[in-house]
Amino acid sequence: MITSSSNPQIKFLRSLYLPKYRNESGMFLIEGLKLVGQAFDSKANINQLIISPELLISDYGQSLVDRAKKASIDILELSASVFTSIARKEKPQGIAALVKQNWHDSSHFVIHKKDTKTIWLGIEAIQNPGNLGTILRSCDATGVSGLFLLPNSTDPYDPAAVKASMGAIFTVPFCKLDYAQFHSFIKGLNGFTILGTSDKASQNAFSFFYPNNLFLLMGSEREGLSKELIDVCNEMLRIPMVGECDSLNLSVATGIILYEIFNQHSGLIRKYD
Repeated sequence: MITSSSNPQIKFLRSLYLPKYRNESGMFLIEGLKLVGQAFDSKANINQLIISPELLISDYGQSLVDRAKKASIDILELSASVFTSIARKEKPQGIAALVKQNWHDSSHFVIHKKDTKTIWLGIEAIQNPGNLGTILRSCDATGVSGLFLLPNSTDPYDPAAVKASMGAIFTVPFCKLDYAQFHSFIKGLNGFTILGTSDKASQNAFSFFYPNNLFLLMGSEREGLSKELIDVCNEMLRIPMVGECDSLNLSVATGIILYEIFNQHSGLIRKYD
């Protein structure tokens, strides 16, 4: 059991809260019963389970330790004080895990058969990690097949993004593309509709008919979609607003449109005047 917070292993775990060390190691740290449990359920590549026997008092937590032992995953035991030094929760649950990042190549994303529905989401220049985590959670809820992180987007493995995803960091495949890679990817798409969003668009997002195969592009709250992405869109959509504010939170706006797509694809037809 490690009892010193200055131990090199503990220093390494704490360093993973910084992007430099996440990038160098290809690892990230998760904490809490919910996230660790989802990592097991999603068959994530868990490098090490980290526990504090003093703090880990739930039966479910003990079952996760048993799963780690059966899978021959290394288990690192810490004293309560040392575990608290690497924890971000106010009341640590005594369980964390060191997990390998799971970035996908664009070749992972393929179009489903004609009689099925494929929804991809592209996010450009999202800066807030919490918003990105919330978007991942909405993607999971609405059946999005993949998330594309376009230029100037934050790290999905930032602790705030991982926490806000509520486990969707393990369930929604994602990749990172620059503009050249994105243009190369969409050149190979057939039978796909590319949709963008703008507060200046004339097409109401709630009266648009969403085809089975579509690629939705969302831009930053401050700038919206860049011209480079607007130019590849088949249609631009807007979310109607009647108040004084000129924009919605990006994660909220994304969730609204994803659920409109989900409702239509589920056969829920809204009646319009």
